[in-house]
Amino acid sequence: MLSDAHIAQLAAELHASERSRQQVEHFSKRFPGMSIEDGYRVSRAWVALQLAEGRSVIGHKIGLTSRAMQLSSQISEPDYGTLLDSMLYQATPGQVLELPAERFIAPRVEVELAFVLKRDLQGPQVDVEQVLDATDYVTPAVEIIDARIEQFDRHSRAMRKVQDTISDNAANAAIVVGAGRSGARAIDRPWVGAILRQNGVVEETGLAAGVQGDPAVGIAWLANKLAPWGERLKAGHIVLAGSFTRPVAARAGDVFDADYGPLGRLQFMFV
Repeated sequence: MLSDAHIAQLAAELHASERSRQQVEHFSKRFPGMSIEDGYRVSRAWVALQLAEGRSVIGHKIGLTSRAMQLSSQISEPDYGTLLDSMLYQATPGQVLELPAERFIAPRVEVELAFVLKRDLQGPQVDVEQVLDATDYVTPAVEIIDARIEQFDRHSRAMRKVQDTISDNAANAAIVVGAGRSGARAIDRPWVGAILRQNGVVEETGLAAGVQGDPAVGIAWLANKLAPWGERLKAGHIVLAGSFTRPVAARAGDVFDADYGPLGRLQFMFV
C-alpha cells in the first residue's frame, strides 16, 4: 500500500496535469506494487483537491463494463470515478452544444445511459429492483473520457494498467446530457440503442445490453462497492452506467450526433 504522502503527491500531479494539459507517466511504472485500492485512494485525493477549490460532487461514473475491456485491463469487474459539477454540459434539443476543446488533452466520446436518483442507495446489499425503485429517470448521456495519465508509456509504448486508469478518476472528464427522459421500468433497458455520428459519418452503434446485460446491474454494483468506503449513491445524483460503444477520438472542429431514437439525441462539437 502506498503511503499517504505518495497518494497526495500523485493526486497533485493529476491536478497539475489537468491544468497544464501535459500528461504524466504511468503511476504503476513508478510504483510497481501499487494496488487497485491505492488507485481509488489517489482518485479520492484528487477529488478532495477539486472540492477544496469549490467544486461539488454530482454523481459517479462506471467504466470497464464490457467483458472485452475487463480482459484487456486484466480486471474482473468494472471501475468507477466521481462526477463533478464542472464536468456537466447541458445540451439543448435541436441545437449543437459547443465544448471547449482546449479543456481536454486527448478526448474520446462514449455513448451511455445515465440514471438520475430520487432516493439514496446504500450498500452492501443493493439489487437491481432497489435501483429501479430509487431511480427518478433514465436519460441518454455522452461521456467525454480523457487521459491525464498517458494511455501508452512514452518510452516503452506499454499500455497503462488499471491502477493508472482508476487513479485518473476512471478517465472521466465531462458528460453531456439533455435528451429525453424515461422511467427506469418504462423502457426495455437492454434494447435501448444509439447511433454515434462524427462529422456526419456513423462511427459506432450499440445496444445498452452491452453494459452487463442491463445497465441497472452496474448501478447496484457501484452502490455495493462504495459501502466499504462509507459512501453511498445519493438522491439527485447522476450515475453513468457504462459505455455501450467503443470510445471515438475527438479533435477541435469535430461535430458529434448521438442519436438514441425515441429517447432523443445529443448534438455537440469541439471548438
